[in-house]
Order: sequence, then structure tokens, then C-alpha cells
Amino acid sequence: MAAASTSTKFIFPPSISSPYSPSSSSSHQSKLKLLAFLSPAAASPISLKLSRSRPRCGRAPRRPPIVANALQSAESIEKSASKARSAEPGGAGLGSGDRPTILVSEKLGEAGLEVLRGYGRVECLYDLSPEELCAKISAVDALIVRSGTKVTRQVFEAAKGRLKVVGRAGVGIDNVDLQAATEHGCLVVNAPTANTVAAAEHGIALLAAMARNVAQADASIKAGKWERSKYVGVSLVGKTLAVMGFGKVGSEVARRAKGLGMTVIAHDPYAPADRARAMGVELVSFDQAIATADFISLHMPLTPTTTKVFNDNTFSKMKKGVRIVNVARGGVIDEDALVRALDSGIVTQAALDVFTKEPPPTDSKLVQHPNVTVTPHLGASTKEAQEGVAIEIAEAVVGALNGELAATAVNAPMVPPDVLSELAPYVVLAEKLGRLAVQLVAGGKGIQSVRVIYKSARDTDDLDTRLLRAMITKGIIEPISASYINLVNADYTAKQKGLRIVEERVSVDSSPESPVDSIQVKICNVESKFASSVTDNGEISIEGKVKDGIPWLTCVGSFAVDVSLEGNLILCRQVDQPGMIGRVGNILGECNVNVSFMSVGRTVRRKKAIMAIGVDEEPNKETLQKIGEVPAIEEFVFLNL
Repeated sequence: MAAASTSTKFIFPPSISSPYSPSSSSSHQSKLKLLAFLSPAAASPISLKLSRSRPRCGRAPRRPPIVANALQSAESIEKSASKARSAEPGGAGLGSGDRPTILVSEKLGEAGLEVLRGYGRVECLYDLSPEELCAKISAVDALIVRSGTKVTRQVFEAAKGRLKVVGRAGVGIDNVDLQAATEHGCLVVNAPTANTVAAAEHGIALLAAMARNVAQADASIKAGKWERSKYVGVSLVGKTLAVMGFGKVGSEVARRAKGLGMTVIAHDPYAPADRARAMGVELVSFDQAIATADFISLHMPLTPTTTKVFNDNTFSKMKKGVRIVNVARGGVIDEDALVRALDSGIVTQAALDVFTKEPPPTDSKLVQHPNVTVTPHLGASTKEAQEGVAIEIAEAVVGALNGELAATAVNAPMVPPDVLSELAPYVVLAEKLGRLAVQLVAGGKGIQSVRVIYKSARDTDDLDTRLLRAMITKGIIEPISASYINLVNADYTAKQKGLRIVEERVSVDSSPESPVDSIQVKICNVESKFASSVTDNGEISIEGKVKDGIPWLTCVGSFAVDVSLEGNLILCRQVDQPGMIGRVGNILGECNVNVSFMSVGRTVRRKKAIMAIGVDEEPNKETLQKIGEVPAIEEFVFLNL
């Protein structure tokens, strides 16, 4: 029975965000392979069934749900789904069991290439022009780039739906059009951890080299000079370092700077204060950081907000004589403004590893400035980092092609691995309810509003429904459009098609061990092919739950039913009288249609009833016509799940 507390969340699909979740353990990886719906490369959940081995005698032992979940496989792909996938551009590739094609457009470490070769066909084509990349991209399933290849909207459009994943071998993803990737259902992953230490070490190296004029003194000696007095430096001990961006690299720089005796402050609107305090770092405002610091080290991403954030106005607020290090992204600094700040003495020195345009012009005033130390984007250029990045991005791309959602995905709402594993059978239920509901719609003005009600014993904050919402969206949209829906583009596609999703949560008195007791899908303001599926308030309504890892339909309209959502389904509204099950069963048997389940629900004895019949095969028109000719049957509908 439902408790009094309910909560409603209106979803007019939100923008895609990219918080990172912890990397999944090896034990999680095998479970994640169940979730093949996360990537267009893999079979959709409609093709997943529970394999149940038969004992030599007697009944099959009842497996715990977690074991049953682990036995899901794609062996039962329906012919219609298979034909649909093979008809799509590139669909016959992965769908037919062929090895995927992976294009590597920039140099990648051999260790990463070996990982890729163990999974698919690898083509290494470097220095492709934009036109050459667009011409090639429709023949590949995955693309791996570094910072030099621009993956634009034109690239995604030229892929014609085949490109499933773009892997960025490194951290920054400003060379990939994330919006276009999302619209085309392409997952984008990066490798944010393997080069963290290398980038931090390079930042510290530039910091020390700048403070002690190492590069200038080296050039002077090689020019035959000996100018000890000219290159007197400054000590780092006791100086204040402002770390602008306290993420992975920024925090590692702070850790090393503390070891050099520096006082470290940081600015990052998203960094947890307790983590900073544990490292002896104080989080301050942007203006306070730049006004206090003797040294400033930049570690922020390049976004519309951070583009040229260091400009004439910013430099005017800094302490005179400040020194700046940038191993993040070149575009965060207005380079012309930095030259002016150097000339005026506001900025004494700068050490730069990145530039707005790479490589920078040979006549760049910034590069040629005597108080600037420069390196050619070497932040991640250590042997160890290169190998680590190659392996990290290769594993992320292979995982994505396998249908796993990498912890480093940057254009999909992240769902923790333990939640993915727990929700596995419920996502199958969610998609099948969506597919069933849309087939009950008679047409007309189309679907504009859907209500989804989750009944659960868990607290609102302990139930992540993004994945379930995506699969309901998939089930509703895919059967009636050419769109291919996955977790990456579900919300975007729904918004583009004007589909408004309203999510409600109802507290029920059931076991909190199960994340969801039942899912109810209601389609509003439409006509139905099966009048009995419409409730008193005019909504098409169906409800289902998971039993022993298998999705079941439990309610149609106001009628309670109990039928497994495997195979296909026939719904009949009939006069409640003896012999109906036998008559319909005989018709199906005579036409060689096997019945897997049958359930009858009624509201009042000897009045009206709903008969739900699960069938393995799709009955032909003649068989369905015979069912409709039974006098006591008032209406019926065949549903392909």
C-alpha cells in the first residue's frame, strides 16, 4: 500500500553534465557488460533475456536475483530488431559480430594500440585534413584523438550514425564538439588520470625554472656569455602560490608546492573545502587569490566562462611582480593582455606550456618576450604518462564499444557502477514498458506528455532514476521514429521531439533491498488502440515490476494482470465466463503459436476481464482474426516487445 509521502520531479530534459565517478573495480566490469544499452554499438535491452539452464531432472533451481542478472545475454535478439540494426549505417558491423573499426588519428603509445588490436581493427592515420577525416569517419566505429584533431559537428554528421565513441587521449576536450556528439548519440571519453602526475611535475619544473631564470641563463652561456648578476632569481620558500583550479592536477601541484615550503591558496568553485583543508590549502575567492599570490599556477579547463579570464582587468588586480605558470589550456589567457602586463611590470615573468593557437606563430610577441619561458605542450610528455594515457583511453574506448559506460564519459550523466549493476533488470523493465505503452497509442496528435511513477521503499535521495528515464524514453521513441536512443542522447532527443517527462516517486511499504517496487508509465491526452488500458482520468496506464530478475507486467488500465514480458503479448478484453482461456489457447495452438504465460485479471466476477497472453511467436493475421471472432472477446491487441 502506498504511503502518504510522494515527490514529483518535472523533467524537461536537463543539460548533460559530466561529474566523474570512481573507476569501477574488476568485479564491477563483468556486471557492467550486462548494460549493453548504454552504447549504440551493443544490443538493446529488448534483446536481453535470462538464460535458465535446465537440470537433468526435476525443476530448475530458483536462482537469487543477482545470479539471474549475471546470466543475461543477447542470444534472444528478435528478428525485427536485428533487421533494424543491420539496416542502419554501420549497423551490420557490430550487429553482425564483426570486429569494430577503430581510427587513431594521432600518435598513441604502443601499449594502448595493443589493447585496441585485441578488440578490433585498428587504423592509424595521422595528420588527416578535416576533409579527409570526414570522408573516412563513416567507415569507423570509434575515433581516438589527442589535442590536434578537431572533431567538429561536420565530423559527426559525416559519420551517418556509425561513430559510437570518441576517445580523447588526455584531459581537455575543447577540440571535440560535445553538443554535436550528444545529438548524434556518440559517447565521448577522456583519460584524465594517467597524466596527472606528469602535468603536475611539469608545472613545478616551470615554476622553479622561471624563479631561477634557468632557460635564460642556459641560452646566455650557450651564446658565450657569463652573466651571473643578470640572472639572480627569487626563492620559493615562504612565497604564496595561488592554484587556480583545484582538480586532479591542481591538487598535485599544491601538494608538491607545500613540500617546497610555499604557502598555498586555491580557487575552485567546485572543490570540496574539507579536501583542501586536509592538504593544508585554503580555498579563497578568485579576486582574493590573484590579489594575494606571488605565483599563480593555472589548472582550469577551457570553457566559455574561462576563455580569456586572465585579461587586462584581471591583471590590473594582481600584486605587482607576480609570476604566472600555465600548463592547463592556452585560451584561458588573453595573450595580448599578458604581453602588456609583462611590459608594464605587473607580471614579472611567465612560464607557458600551452597557447591559444598551437604551435604559436614564430613571430609571437609573447613567445619572444625575454621574461617568458616556453615549452611546446609537454605537460603529459613523459614515457610513463604516455603509456598510461594510451592504456587508459584504449580501455575506455573498448569498454564503450562493449556497451559499458566508462567512468570518464564526459557527455553523459554519470551513474555509479554499483547503481548500474543494481538497476540492470529494471532498465529492461523500463524499456519494455515504454515499448508496450507506445504501441497502445492509436495515433492522432502524437505523444507529448508522459508520467512515470516509481514506487519504492527507499528515500528520494537514494534512488537515481536517470537511467530508468532514459530507457523509458528509448522504449517510447525508437518504435515510432528513426532515432537510436541511448543514455547519451535520451534527454536531448526527448526535448527535440517535444516529449515532456514527469517523474513521480511514491513511498511504499516494501523491502528497501530492491531499488524499485514497481514502475508505472502513463501517456496523457492520447487515444488508445485498447480501450481497457485507459484509466478513469483518460490516461493510458501500464505498470510492471521485476520478479527474480525478470520484468513482469502487473497492471493494464484498472485491471491487474501477471505476465512475464518475454517474447510478445496479446491483450484481450472479454466477458468473464468459463472456457475463455481454453478457446484462445486452442486457436493459438492450432496455428503453432506457443503460449509462454497467461494471466486473467478482472474487476468484478462474471463481468469484464483482461486476459494477458505471452507468446513466443508473432501470430499471423488469420490467427489474430480468429481470436477477434470469439463472441465473448470485446477487443484485443497484439504487442511486439
